[in-house]
Amino acid sequence: MFRTILTTFLLLPFACFAQYGITGKVLNTDNKKPVANASVFLSNTQSGTQTNVDGMFTLTGVKPGQYDLVISCIGYETLHKDLKVNGDIALATIEISAKTIVLNEVRIISDEERERNYQAFKNLFLGPSEFASDCKILNRDVVDISYDKQTWILSAKSDDFIEVENKALGYKIKYLLNTFSNDPKNTLFYFEGSAYFEELKGSKRQQHNWEKNRLKAYEGSSMHFLRSLPGNNFSKEGFKVLRLIRKLKPATTIGAADTYTETIVTTPLANYDFFKLTTEKGTFALSFNDCLYVMYNKKKADSPLERVFRTGDKAPPDYMTDYITTTIIFDQPYAFFDSNGIFTNPASVIFEGNWGKSRVADMLPVDYEPVIKD
Repeated sequence: MFRTILTTFLLLPFACFAQYGITGKVLNTDNKKPVANASVFLSNTQSGTQTNVDGMFTLTGVKPGQYDLVISCIGYETLHKDLKVNGDIALATIEISAKTIVLNEVRIISDEERERNYQAFKNLFLGPSEFASDCKILNRDVVDISYDKQTWILSAKSDDFIEVENKALGYKIKYLLNTFSNDPKNTLFYFEGSAYFEELKGSKRQQHNWEKNRLKAYEGSSMHFLRSLPGNNFSKEGFKVLRLIRKLKPATTIGAADTYTETIVTTPLANYDFFKLTTEKGTFALSFNDCLYVMYNKKKADSPLERVFRTGDKAPPDYMTDYITTTIIFDQPYAFFDSNGIFTNPASVIFEGNWGKSRVADMLPVDYEPVIKD
């Protein structure tokens, strides 16, 4: 069983027809001079630009909602600024600081080991989905990768954008990687960063295929599930949620095989069992004392479960079928999410199963809306 913490700190806009503009100016903190060619974008959206020679920038077509405004420039510390948009915004002058250069210990490794570490990073970063083979990292040299042979932990970071061309979904993703860690001993995988999406140009046939693949990536995803909860449509959308009771066995080590005893309660949960409203408009929460076992009955898993029923026995319960499933484990009392279907405190939950395998190759921008044709 592979336990995954998949974290991308992304604050999302709410669906609305109105669109606004955001303007600002970026200066160097030390000398107060304009910073030109700094990347300015709203994380996990297609809204971004660069500062001009005077340090000015303008973002247009921004929908109302809450965002993470990211300002990144080589040689400077990346700046994050929370923005709540309900009209045009003229920001006060934004100052960014020059990055302090820290000389890390230089480790001499062979080309073979360097390539092995990169391939391991690439496979984990892009993920195991069918779309990963159509993804290409265009600038692998910006990724700083290290592997600890004692702990088996693979870690990585980037000071510049990792550029990923996803020819399956039709996006170029610029991903600013803050943290990446794979700990196989404890079966934990974690990464977080900020993403900016650009549409690839393609023929009508390519665009048709992209729309089809985007819908495939969306269906059964955590975004799909969370969007279905406020209107209590999750059952209609194909989801079923069960209670999974998990207890740690005595005298066992976290991450070891056969660590837990698990019991699935087969009576489906209702929306009110785990979905909560909050005092903040457009923000909701998941909360549950045990684990949530989420099934999506419109898509089969890539690796069907081994059948344990003999021919002639009654049909297996649906939780033993090969539909895709995800176990949600709560690390905090509440996991908050917004109406676009993304967790705003993603470290509050751990995913096991389908959502835990979803990585950059399956990423969709927050303004994605499924195109469903009869």
